[in-house]
Amino acid sequence: MSRKPFVAGNWKMNKTVEEARQLVAEMMPELTEISTVERVLCPPFTSILAISAMVTGTEIGLGAQNMHWEEKGAFTGEVAPNMVREFCNYVILGHSERRLYFGETDESVAKKLAAAFKVGLVPIVCVGETLEENEAGRTEEVVTRQLREGLSLVPKEEADKLVIAYEPVWAIGTGRAANVEDASRVIGGVIRPVLADMFGAATEESIRVLYGGSVKGSNAAEYFREPAIDGGLIGGASLKKDDFLAIVRAAAETA
Repeated sequence: MSRKPFVAGNWKMNKTVEEARQLVAEMMPELTEISTVERVLCPPFTSILAISAMVTGTEIGLGAQNMHWEEKGAFTGEVAPNMVREFCNYVILGHSERRLYFGETDESVAKKLAAAFKVGLVPIVCVGETLEENEAGRTEEVVTRQLREGLSLVPKEEADKLVIAYEPVWAIGTGRAANVEDASRVIGGVIRPVLADMFGAATEESIRVLYGGSVKGSNAAEYFREPAIDGGLIGGASLKKDDFLAIVRAAAETA
């Protein structure tokens, strides 16, 4: 089955509203033309309203970087799923920085996933091992646990909407990317078999699995040529017009 390539830019805690508007304005002419790739921008919460106005009427998707699982309540500083859904179609969940710095667990990721599906958001779910786990030969164990526990509440009839991002923690923002063979081995040999076991082979065939971790315009094509890799969740390079457009073009070459 042919899966549409998927490239999402995770801006993390970068860009004021004006800076965000400027970046999107610079990218829009070319970005809107590359229709063979699903393109998603994930700015900080403060810029979502502004960027929503810019991408409305285009096929460019908008995503949040996080959300709470509760519908509303006394959760100071948090954002509810239906608040995200007012402007966004996508939400990143379980990013390693959320796990590392803010105490997120597989259990909290599972709750957020269930909440995302409830309001009609497409979740981009991150999994990946630390350097210590990688060097100890525990990659398969860790990634399998994150998938089985994190996806445990996903409605089986909607699992084909999932997007999974394999992001080895040691490769995020370090300039040290996993080599193509290792990324393909984890995605094709660990992630896809777990998805097939949980949701069935036909559903697994529909789920896009991305690679993330120091992907740049100069190396993206190497990853995207691998049949198991359907695109990328892009961090630092998504803040640079030329780099992000080069990554999207590389994905289009595989469509």
